[in-house]
Amino acid sequence: MASLVETLIDVLNQEDAQYQKLIELSSQKTMVIVRADLEGLQRITDDEQLIVEEINSLEKTRTQTMNEIAKILNTDVTGLKLKVLISLLGKSPKEQKALSQVHDKLHETLHEMKLLNERNEELLNSAREMVDFNLNLIQSMRKAPETANYDKGAYNTGSLIGGLSSGFDAKQ
Repeated sequence: MASLVETLIDVLNQEDAQYQKLIELSSQKTMVIVRADLEGLQRITDDEQLIVEEINSLEKTRTQTMNEIAKILNTDVTGLKLKVLISLLGKSPKEQKALSQVHDKLHETLHEMKLLNERNEELLNSAREMVDFNLNLIQSMRKAPETANYDKGAYNTGSLIGGLSSGFDAKQ
């Protein structure tokens, strides 16, 4: 069982390292969002996808290891959480301490990741709202009210105040 716990500790450390890479990319993503650099955002998203694939692979290994540990302990794997496993390792203080440390480190990393993702989400929502506002402004400029101009036959000519024929000046 000691080798399984060591494998679990190793996998959790690797997962933490991958999440640290994601944190670095999320920090870069914040600056890219602020600069509105879509190419940079795409590049970072591609890099994140590669890291997420590695995390998924590590997660499968972690799940298999936890299943094997649950079989040895003759317990249900759904109830076997890391905190429970840490408390069950009372006879192996070295593994207990190492597993506890990696659990705490991974918990802190995931919390930091959550905060960065929430901040980036707020920035993206603000950018989207600004784009929506600009689009609405441009559309409303095209829909200026009609004037009450009539031609010789007393028909409304439908002239617009401001007379914008297109929203953009092609000569710029």
